[in-house]
Amino acid sequence: MSHALWKDDWDTTRARYLDWWAGRGLVISMWEHLDVDGICHEEVRVPAPPRDLDQRWFDADWRAADIHYRLSRSELRADIPPVANTQLGPGSLAACLGAELVGGEETIWIEALAPDAPVALDSANPWLRTHLNLVEACRRLSDGRYFVGCPDLMEGLDTLTGLRGVAPVMEQIVLDPEGLERDLQAVNDIWFDVFERIYQLINVDGEMAFCYFSLWAPGRMAKLQCDVSIMISPDHFRRFVVPYIAEQCRWLDHSMYHLDGVQAIHHLEALLEIEELKAVQWTPGVGQPQGGDPAWFDLYRQVRAAGKSVMATWVQTDELAPLLDAVGPDGVHVLMDFTSPRDIDAALAIAERYR
Repeated sequence: MSHALWKDDWDTTRARYLDWWAGRGLVISMWEHLDVDGICHEEVRVPAPPRDLDQRWFDADWRAADIHYRLSRSELRADIPPVANTQLGPGSLAACLGAELVGGEETIWIEALAPDAPVALDSANPWLRTHLNLVEACRRLSDGRYFVGCPDLMEGLDTLTGLRGVAPVMEQIVLDPEGLERDLQAVNDIWFDVFERIYQLINVDGEMAFCYFSLWAPGRMAKLQCDVSIMISPDHFRRFVVPYIAEQCRWLDHSMYHLDGVQAIHHLEALLEIEELKAVQWTPGVGQPQGGDPAWFDLYRQVRAAGKSVMATWVQTDELAPLLDAVGPDGVHVLMDFTSPRDIDAALAIAERYR
């Protein structure tokens, strides 16, 4: 890197991430960053307000400038990695296959193309070019000050439902399972292609960050998932999800599965059998107690007993010590719900007792 990272203690955080991926260390972080008055890593010009939602989300130069400014004033203490968020909506690989991205006030939505949409990548697809333009623009501005995150492409059944809609994909499980397997393999092959194009633009000396959950790792790394797994049986999960996730895990150097919703817990055993999977993140879902609640301590212990690292999310400061007492600090990544520098001070004081 030609400039120093805006995070002064990056070497310490880097070592903790390496330990965590290996099942040894404790990481205390948060999703994205906390804006705090008075922080200024470097004087950066404030970009003009976006003309409209399309510029806000899809104009690579404007968005890169906005990210650059926000990061220059972000709290990066604890183990918070400095990561430029290049998200283009959750599951944006579907747009690279022909679905449509629509910018909203708070997020980007994906509109399915058609129930019978083919699984094929056109290198001239404008949304693929939008992905590449955005990460390229962020990389130019970062110039060694922070990592440029890989957007949340998604894979497998989640990508197919983004492309075709949920109902057609669920019907295919029953009516055309062999055809679905061919489609899922095609999605995987395209995912490898698009991921590699992005990786070649964002990796810094073979290290990279991932936008979702603000992850960092050496080598190729991704968050993997199948949120529609709440709609399928354990047998179907083993047939239509596990082989393709396992193929990704074998190809990647580091991988974390995003387990989302209490209805998905019955798939955890199958996930833990994937030898190359490094970690599991747990999201309880809307209306459930969140990641620091004792209700999930047994789940975390089950993941750790299988030799995987674990990530707990939206943990409150007063929940941190009980969680670490119950699960232990080794191989535990706690994504805190920080709302102020005072929260970070309190969490760091607690973490030091376990390191």
